[in-house]
Amino acid sequence: MSNINLTLPDGSIRELPRGSTGYDLAADIGPGLAKASIAVSVNNIQKDIHDPIEEDSNVSLITIDSDEGLEIMRHTLTAQVLAKAVKNLYAGTKLAIGPTIKDGFYYDFDIEVAISIDDLPKIEAEMNAIIKKGSSITKRYFSKVDALKVFKNLDESYKTEIINDSDQEDNFQLYYQDNDEFVDLCRGPHLSNLNQIGAFKLTKVSGAYWRGSSDNKMLTRIYGTAWKNEKDLKKYLNQIEEAEKRNHRKIGKELELFHFQDEAPGMVFWHEKGWTIYKTLQTYMRKKLELNDYKEINTPQVVDRKLWEASGHWDKYRENMFITEIDEEHANEKRTNALKPMNCPCHVQVYNQGLKSYKDLPIRYAEFGSCHRYEASGTLHGLMRVRGFTQDDGHIFCTEDQIKDEAANFIKLLSEIYHELGFEKFDIKLSTRPETRVGSDEVWDRAENSLQNAIETIGIDYEIMPGDGAFYGPKLDFVLTDAIGREWQCGTFQADFNLPQRLSAEYIDNDGNKQMPVMIHRAILGSFERFIGILIENYSGKLPFWLAPIQVAITTIVSDADEFAISIFNKLRAKGLRPVLDTRNEKISYKVREHSTSKIPYIISIGKKEIEAKTVSLRKLGSNNTQIISLDEFLKEVQDLAADPS
Repeated sequence: MSNINLTLPDGSIRELPRGSTGYDLAADIGPGLAKASIAVSVNNIQKDIHDPIEEDSNVSLITIDSDEGLEIMRHTLTAQVLAKAVKNLYAGTKLAIGPTIKDGFYYDFDIEVAISIDDLPKIEAEMNAIIKKGSSITKRYFSKVDALKVFKNLDESYKTEIINDSDQEDNFQLYYQDNDEFVDLCRGPHLSNLNQIGAFKLTKVSGAYWRGSSDNKMLTRIYGTAWKNEKDLKKYLNQIEEAEKRNHRKIGKELELFHFQDEAPGMVFWHEKGWTIYKTLQTYMRKKLELNDYKEINTPQVVDRKLWEASGHWDKYRENMFITEIDEEHANEKRTNALKPMNCPCHVQVYNQGLKSYKDLPIRYAEFGSCHRYEASGTLHGLMRVRGFTQDDGHIFCTEDQIKDEAANFIKLLSEIYHELGFEKFDIKLSTRPETRVGSDEVWDRAENSLQNAIETIGIDYEIMPGDGAFYGPKLDFVLTDAIGREWQCGTFQADFNLPQRLSAEYIDNDGNKQMPVMIHRAILGSFERFIGILIENYSGKLPFWLAPIQVAITTIVSDADEFAISIFNKLRAKGLRPVLDTRNEKISYKVREHSTSKIPYIISIGKKEIEAKTVSLRKLGSNNTQIISLDEFLKEVQDLAADPS
C-alpha cells in the first residue's frame, strides 16, 4: 500500500498509509490529540474522523474546543439524539430537518400531538438516557434508490422528499447508532460516539412550515443550545436570562417609548419619550458628521422604477421593495414607483447635478434617509428588524487613491462615536472579493489593499472574511460588543465600482479626461431604530443622562414646596434640560419609587428644609443614597451632564 503526505496547518507533513483516517493522523501525533479530535478538515472540507483519506491533502484536526467542533457536536445532538428522543416518546413522529444555528440547533417534527415548553424536561430526560448508552455512530453510503427504500420502509415521507428532490444519484450519507434502530439522513460530519456530547438545554417550541412555505403543513420545531461543558452552558443561559431582562420590547413598553400594531407591521409608532431619544441621537450624529465635512442632503422616498432598473435593484431586490402603481389622471399614463429601500441611487443623482472635477473630490453626502423594505412577517423583531427605518446613511465619491484616507477617517470617526455612546469594544471584518463580481482584479487589488492599509495604519485588529465582499466591491463591517457580551453588526464601509458606472457618475481628471469615481457606502449606526434597540438593551433602559428622555424628576414632600419646585423646573427647561414636575399629593417614597422604575437618572426631593437652605435632596438612579447639595451646584452639575459627548 502506498503512502500519502498530509500537510498540517503549521506546514509540517505526516506520511501515512493511503486510506488512513483523521483518527489515525491524530494518533500518529499523540494519544491526547487522538482522544480530543472529533472530525477532520481535508482540503477545507469537513469529514468524519474515521473517513479514509486517499490522496495527498492539506488537513487539520477538529476538536470540541473549536467553533467547528462545537457546531459538529450540536449537529450530532440534534440529528442523533433529539430526533431519536422525540421518536421514542411520540409514536408516529416523522422527521423533517435538524440544522445547527447560532449558539444551538433545532429539529422540525411532524408530531400527531401538541408539544409545549412544559414537555421539554421530559424530552431532555430521554435525550440524557440516549447519551448515557454511549452508542457509536457509523456512516453508510447508499444509492438514491436504496436510500429511498430505507426511508419508505420507515414511513419517513419528508426524508424521501428530500432525496427525490436531490440531483445526487449516489453517496447518500445515512448515520446509524449501535443498535441500528435509528437512522437519519445527514450531510455530517458527526461525532463518532455519543459520549463526546457536552452539556445541552432545550429552550423553546414553535411552529414552522415545511420548507418555509405556508402552503405546506405546519411542523413542530424544538430549539436547543449545547456547549462544551456545564460551565459554558450556564454562562450562556445566564446571558440569555440577562438578555431577557434587557429586552428592548419589554423596556420600551414599560417606559412608554414606542409600540407596534397590526395595521402597520414592522413600522414603529414612536411615543413622545421614545421620539425624544431618537431626536437627541440624530442631533448628536448630525454634529459629528458636520465636523467631518459631510454635506447633509435629503432625497425622495418614492422613486420611479426607471431609476431602480438603471441601478440594478429592480432585478435583484424587487421582492423586498414596496411597489406603488398610480394612474396619472391628467397625463393618461400609468407610473410604477417604489418606496426606496436604500438611498444610494438617489445620492448618485445629487452627485450628477453639475460636472465635477478631481479637485472637488472627495464629496461626502450624508442623509438620515427614511427607507422601507419588505421583510417577511416571521422575521420582524421589535426595533431590531423592521420594515420602515431611517439609516444614518452616507456616500463618499472619491478617487481610488483616496480610498485609504477615507477609510482611515471613517474608522476614526466611528471609533469616537462608539466610544462616546458607551461601547468600548468592536471588531472589524474585512470582506474580500466574491466569485461573482464586477470590476477587474487590478481594481479589486487596489481597493482591498486600501481598506487593509487603512485598518493597519490605525492599528486596530481585524479579521479577513474571504469571498464575503459585495459583488460591487470589498467592505469593512464593524461589530459591536454590548454590556453582556453579545455582538451586533452595525457600521459598514463598502467600496463600490458598479453603481457609478451604471448611473453614469463622472469627474474630470487632471488631464481633462472623464473618469468614474469610486462610491463608498458607509453607515455607523446602521439604522436609528435598531441602534436605539441596542442602546436600550446595552444600558438596560438606564440611558446616559444626555440621552435620557426625562433627565430629572422634581418631587415635592409638602405642598408648601410647590412654588420652589416649579421655579427649579422652569430653570431646567430654560437650560434646555428635560425635567418632569411631580407635585402630586402622594408620599415621597411612592414618588421616588415610581420615578426610579421609569429609569429617570436624577430624582430630587424638596421640602421645607430644602426651601430654607436653597438645597435639593438628590438621589441618582441605581443608588440608595441621598445627597444634599446646593441648588446652584445641582444646576451646574446637570447642565454639564446634559451636553452630548460630541
